[in-house]
Amino acid sequence: MTMQARVADPVVDASASLSVAACLFHGFSDPSRLAILRHLALGEHRVVDLTRHLGLAQSTVSQHLACLRDCGLVESRPQGRASVFGLTQPAAMVELLAAAERLLALTGDAVALCPVYGIAVAPGTAPAERAEVAR
Repeated sequence: MTMQARVADPVVDASASLSVAACLFHGFSDPSRLAILRHLALGEHRVVDLTRHLGLAQSTVSQHLACLRDCGLVESRPQGRASVFGLTQPAAMVELLAAAERLLALTGDAVALCPVYGIAVAPGTAPAERAEVAR
């Protein structure tokens, strides 16, 4: 009996990797999470430090840190009775944030003015509703 090796379908592999990339970028889609990541790029911080520096509620910071930890973007370590949070891949995060800033500078206000995802679109609006508003 001859066994044939199964060749991976490149279309399926590309689709799977794009789905994972979309999940990563979804992690960056909240302004509070981005602010936390940018601040952690400066170094490790406790939740209380992040709330003070960013002007966010403790519950908001904690929720976003839990999300970012679940995504593998941040990690924590105990320090006394508190936890100190830091980036899991600080150099890569700094590179990604710098690349995003370069791309935004190159596109000007185009992203902010996007009729589907721009800043003028009401939060919680479904994509179909956003497209309708754009028309």
